[in-house]
Amino acid sequence: MSNSIVWDKLIEIQHLLEEKFNETGREIQEPGMDRFNQPGWVNRVWTSNSYRRAHVDVVDARQTRGLWMMHCCIFPHTHNPAPIFGLDVVAGKNKITGFFHDFSAAGDQFHPMMDWFGHEVGKLEWRKERELPDWAKRIFSTNMIAAGNVQKEDELDQIFEISRTTLVHYLQTVGETNNTVLDTTSYQNYYCDNQKQNPHTPRVMTSLGLNEEDVKIFIQDCLFPEIQ
Repeated sequence: MSNSIVWDKLIEIQHLLEEKFNETGREIQEPGMDRFNQPGWVNRVWTSNSYRRAHVDVVDARQTRGLWMMHCCIFPHTHNPAPIFGLDVVAGKNKITGFFHDFSAAGDQFHPMMDWFGHEVGKLEWRKERELPDWAKRIFSTNMIAAGNVQKEDELDQIFEISRTTLVHYLQTVGETNNTVLDTTSYQNYYCDNQKQNPHTPRVMTSLGLNEEDVKIFIQDCLFPEIQ
């Protein structure tokens, strides 16, 4: 496969996520997830005492479609009002077409981790503001990173650095507010329900060559599974 600085940097982020989840938690096999581990499509899930569920989803369609996509979400335990960590990226060979990253409220919109995230991303001068659809406004913080057309090497380095910094901070601090509330299930389910209303997710996944029916079931049951 021909060289791509963009893909190399993003795969480095993927490996960082997997490495940190291996360090902090244990990998689990969720019922029904086997169906969505196919050639070019990888799904891995971890859990730990600090967080309830960490999921890395990668679609590698570099050879077939010239695209690479990754989704990562970390949910706190439901006795913890800490935010949800979300990171999504889609990239061609020469540029990142979309990079989205947020600490989204899930019980306490004034949680110190959210203040920290806002301060940290405020340093990114190239961060591009964009108008969000209603479903996104309902769940994402005002500090969410939404960037497109990222191709310069220094910007790619910043993407890697902010991903590394926020991931390390999240994993180190999320457990600090464990057992401080009774139940945040409704907040976490509200986040998942709104994420499922994003029309771009199924569109992008099918454009990468994935089966439409698989994508529908995956988004409903495995990408944003609600707590029953």
